[in-house]
Order: sequence, then C-alpha cells, then structure tokens
Amino acid sequence: MVTAVDQDLRLPGWMTPGNLLRASIAVAVLTIALKTLAWWVSGSVGLLSDALESFVNLAGAVFALAMVTVARRPADREHPYGHHKAEYFSSGFEGILIVGASAAIFWAALLRLLAPQPVEQIGWGLGLSLVSTACNGLLAWGMLRAARVHRSSALEGDARHLMTDVWTTVGVMLGLAAVHATGWQWLDPLVAMGVALNVLKEGVRLVWRASQGLMDEAMEPALLARVQAILDECSTASGAAVQFDNLTSRRAGARNYADLHMHVPHGWTLGHAARLRTEVEARLMQAVPGLRATIELLPQNHATVFETMHEEEDGQP
Repeated sequence: MVTAVDQDLRLPGWMTPGNLLRASIAVAVLTIALKTLAWWVSGSVGLLSDALESFVNLAGAVFALAMVTVARRPADREHPYGHHKAEYFSSGFEGILIVGASAAIFWAALLRLLAPQPVEQIGWGLGLSLVSTACNGLLAWGMLRAARVHRSSALEGDARHLMTDVWTTVGVMLGLAAVHATGWQWLDPLVAMGVALNVLKEGVRLVWRASQGLMDEAMEPALLARVQAILDECSTASGAAVQFDNLTSRRAGARNYADLHMHVPHGWTLGHAARLRTEVEARLMQAVPGLRATIELLPQNHATVFETMHEEEDGQP
C-alpha cells in the first residue's frame, strides 16, 4: 500500500527489493574487478582497502537477497507472525562483515605506513575508481528510494553500505591526489586508515540497528504521532464517549504493529462498537505504511488483568 505520504516515491514495477539486490550483486562484482585493477596498476594501499570493502558489498548483497526472500514468505504454523524479521539478520550480518573489513584495511594501511612504497600510474587508478564509484552511487540512490517505499531494512542497509563505499572511494581518490601533488607517500596509508575508521562506524551502526529490530523496537516517533493524532480525532468525533489507551507498538522488518484498547460506553451494543473499531483500524492502516493495528474493545473505566497487574507492580516501592 502506498499512502499519500509516498505519492512522490512511486517506482517502476521492476524496482522490487529482490531485483535491486540482484543488481547490487552484479555491480559488486564489476566494482571488485575495477578496483582490483586500479590497485594493481597503481600499487595504492588506499585502493586496495577500497577493493577489499567491495568484497563485503558482494557478500552483504548475496545474504540480503537470501533474507529478503525469506522475509517475503507467508505466515505458517511455525511462524504465525510471519518471517519479516529475517531482514534484520541481513543488516546484522553485513555490519559484522564491515567491521571485519575495517580491521583488515587498517592493518594493511599500518604496514604500508611503517614501510612506505611509491604509488604509480595514479591517473589510471583514479579513472577506474571513478567508474566504479559512479555505478555504486547510482544504484545506492535508487535502492534508498525503493527501501522507503517497500519499507525494507535489508534494502536500506545494503544501500547505505554502498553509499559508505562511495564516500570511501572519494576519500581514497583525494588521498591519491594529495600524494601526487605533494610527493608525501605516507598520505596514502593515512587516508586508508581514515577509510577503515569510517567503515567501522557504519558496521557498528548496522549491527546496532539490527539488534534493536530483533528486540521489538517501537515504531518511529513520527509514525506513532500519526497514530495518536488519528485516535484523538476519533475520540473527539464521538464527543469523548470513546477513549483509547494502552497504545504499544513494534517493528518487524517491513511491518509495523500497534495494539491498543478502545473504551466505549456500557450502553453500546457490541455490533455498534465493533463497527467503529473497524473504521478506526482501517484509518490507522491507511495512514501508516505496513501497519497491522489490533484494537481490544473494553467498557469505560474497565482495565484488563494485565493492566491491573502492571499498575500494582508500578506501585510497589
């Protein structure tokens, strides 16, 4: 479902997460070939570090494609809530690979810093890196747009990793240009160390986000505010006869879940209350992408046993 918020992000039918991740695999293979050739002709450890990170791009894209395929499976008896969280494994796995690549890059740069070597044929190295960077940048831009529409954390993770690769290559190219301009060979490994630290930061961030998704992190504050605004409108329209409380939410890949209570007057018939609940649920799911809203009907001034137990626990010293 594409809501009014996403009207400006309609995509061609072929731009699905699966197709874009297959394109990411193909671009990763091309990038590895170009950057390895750039390192071979120039001898730059900075370009070597850039090529090493592209192997991580390839592994991450392959694993992301596998997890997106799993996440799209329908619910079954063993997984009644679906397989949406599989995408978080992709983000976590890619983050771990990035951390490992950053360590390898830093070690190679440290060895070159202790024993500097001349950089040759910088022009060819820069040219080949520029071609690979353009491919990664265009693909990452398209993937980020698609990730917002499809609400795919695996697609977003792979896209942001590609953008990290783009900025990494830009940094390496600036380092090589500085070496060419100054003749200071130590600039090349120094830039590679900076690349390693930047890559490490992205890896840690991806692992953290994956862990929060697996821990049932709440919906984004902006989406929660949208849900609350609709509930307030519905309560006001009923003349405060209907009240909503105990709103809880969580995210699971492309899905958002919201559970809450709807209190209605004692004199209402069950059919009347159920019809209003259906209208509220429909409004919520129309307004929030990928939302599954579940509303429990309760009489006014009545709490569930679960709520009562929590109130008693909160009142304990």
